[in-house]
Amino acid sequence: MTTAVETSWISLPAAGGSFDAFLALPPAGRGPGLLLMQEIFGVNEHIRAVAEQYALDGFVVLAPDVFWRQAPRVELGYEGEDRQRALALMQGYAAAPNDAAADIATSVAALRARAEVAGAKVGALGYCLGGRLAYMAAALTDVDAAVAYYGGGIHDQLHLATGITCPLQFHYAGHDDHIPPAAVARVRAAMAGKPADVFEYPDGHHGFNCWARASYHAPSAALAHGRTLTFLAQTLF
Repeated sequence: MTTAVETSWISLPAAGGSFDAFLALPPAGRGPGLLLMQEIFGVNEHIRAVAEQYALDGFVVLAPDVFWRQAPRVELGYEGEDRQRALALMQGYAAAPNDAAADIATSVAALRARAEVAGAKVGALGYCLGGRLAYMAAALTDVDAAVAYYGGGIHDQLHLATGITCPLQFHYAGHDDHIPPAAVARVRAAMAGKPADVFEYPDGHHGFNCWARASYHAPSAALAHGRTLTFLAQTLF
């Protein structure tokens, strides 16, 4: 995206091996940490661009490869065979929730330990599958804030809400074949009384933030991004 952002792949230790994560450093060289959780399509070109986008906003961004046990560093497109493979990878990943929780904890700890973060706050941000993982980070780790975009399956993990004390934002599409209005209503109810905001975008569809997808909706994406930046500035800086 720009040479003002320094990027690299790094390796994080894990039980049974290690996994890679994409790191994007802000122009200032340091800042609050931001754990960026991928969609089901891997840490692909779009997710890496999002990492650079938030690095330009002043965050030290780390995007871990969550499918490393099945298909390390996989990068997939959004249609056809790539989509079918992404769905299969997601099903395999969902079958091992303890692995997911362990990788999230490892990634948060690694981000906090980086010299570029150096005692600053750390947040989590995710899209689709990653939205659910950002929610899990809020419930299971010490992140200081979390943002979940159209997080599939959050409404089936609301028992975790009791462990959440940090501020959260949720962004949902008004037209989402994967997350019906009743599911969004359940999230709202579970978050009542917590420092959480739930936003809905009536003209958006699932994946509205991803400019590489047919469902991209610029007005919804711009509004959500602005809200996200305001929220992260208020909670992490």
